[in-house]
Amino acid sequence: MAQSLSGSVPALAGWSVEGSLPILAVVIAAGLGTTLLFAVSLAAYRRRRRAQYRLIALAVGALLARSVVGAGTVLGVVPMPVHHLVAHSLDFLIAALVLYAVYAHAPGAVGDDAASD
Repeated sequence: MAQSLSGSVPALAGWSVEGSLPILAVVIAAGLGTTLLFAVSLAAYRRRRRAQYRLIALAVGALLARSVVGAGTVLGVVPMPVHHLVAHSLDFLIAALVLYAVYAHAPGAVGDDAASD
């Protein structure tokens, strides 16, 4: 008599993500802000042409992709299981890129050419 969780909880008593205008508004605002941050990170990379700036631009690009996935989920295009898989994979990628940029390009790191700046 095992019953799936999705069949026993009716969208958390009216709190469904799909079609929610307030959640869509938040995701759109986050997407617009992240788009601006992505543009700034790309400009910084174009100006400096250094690996750490490229890594940060990639991390912010992944953050923007996360907003797109969120909007797709609210609009009903991306199913919730796919949303969780993709969004949390992007979370990991973002953290890994930022930590690698800090670790690999810290002052005194092996192969660091920051002294030439």
